Amino acid sequence: MMNFNIQELILLMVPVLFSITVHEVSHGYAAYRMGDPTAKAAGRLTLNPVKHIDVIGLLVLFLTRMIGWAKPVPVNPAYFRNPRKGMMWVSVAGPISNLALACVFAVVYKMSAGFLSSSYLYPLVFMMELMIGINVGLAIFNLIPIPPLDGSHILEGLLPADMARAYSAIAPYGFVILLVLIFTRVVDYLIFPIINTIVSILLSV
Repeated sequence: MMNFNIQELILLMVPVLFSITVHEVSHGYAAYRMGDPTAKAAGRLTLNPVKHIDVIGLLVLFLTRMIGWAKPVPVNPAYFRNPRKGMMWVSVAGPISNLALACVFAVVYKMSAGFLSSSYLYPLVFMMELMIGINVGLAIFNLIPIPPLDGSHILEGLLPADMARAYSAIAPYGFVILLVLIFTRVVDYLIFPIINTIVSILLSV
């Protein structure tokens, strides 16, 4: 995990809050497009970050700068024609939105490199680098197939029905398993090489 000072913590606020907000709104919007009004009725199709913050997930994201989570958007699979497949596509929407944001900011970063060389613009450069790293990190972290992360719903949607039911049995223990893997740094060793590779590719293209 990385160290940071107060100035960097302040600069971290914008990309963190923006990234988790877009991630959650993408889930809600995907569900809404497939006929589920639950997230909209709960006021979660908004870019107001206060509606989406999960304190523990936000703290983890501040500490790692790459992995974390927000308050889950309410989704009612009963509205979907195929509830299991519907949940899979709703879950895919979050990581895809983060990867899209990372690509957009990487392009902006590369295009504006000549204008951002001044030391006075370091905060902006730092914030853009964080935006890229955080969004790639959120995408890859959320693809881990452990409940309640998006990857678990994606895997359920891909598995045959009987295997999906058996797999869903770990759901009550998923959050505890996830916290253990995070704080023992197993997650770091598993996904940080992937995150760093993708970030390096985005910044070198």
